[in-house]
Amino acid sequence: MDEQIAELYRRRGITEVRPRFVGPLILLARHRSLTIRELAQLTGRTHSAASQTVTALRKQGLAESTPGDDARTRRVTLTERGRTLVPLMEAEWHATEEAVRQLEREIPYPLTRVVDDIRTVLGKRTFTDRVEDQLPSEFRSS
Repeated sequence: MDEQIAELYRRRGITEVRPRFVGPLILLARHRSLTIRELAQLTGRTHSAASQTVTALRKQGLAESTPGDDARTRRVTLTERGRTLVPLMEAEWHATEEAVRQLEREIPYPLTRVVDDIRTVLGKRTFTDRVEDQLPSEFRSS
């Protein structure tokens, strides 16, 4: 799905946006300024993942950061280019939600249930552990 959403952007000449940027872009537009920690909390991601996303947004010219209230924090804001893309990002977000609802009407089970079920099962035993168990013994970690 992410690749096809990225194609939607490419068709509009937007090559600097990856689907994983959409949530942070919308949040930054709504809040005007966030620290990486705040962005991580709002997106449900780790601080490291949020920091990597902000780095990618800055590299693409969609966001900028300035020193925060202390030496350990940085405030992240959208650039003009980032702000101009947000209306399309919000429209795509809502359109994607509707497309998922349509898919769920066409299949015998909700996609969200599948995701929830996978999370539950992986909460009992991680995917990494499952892959590790499938490796030949000489490649397994101790």
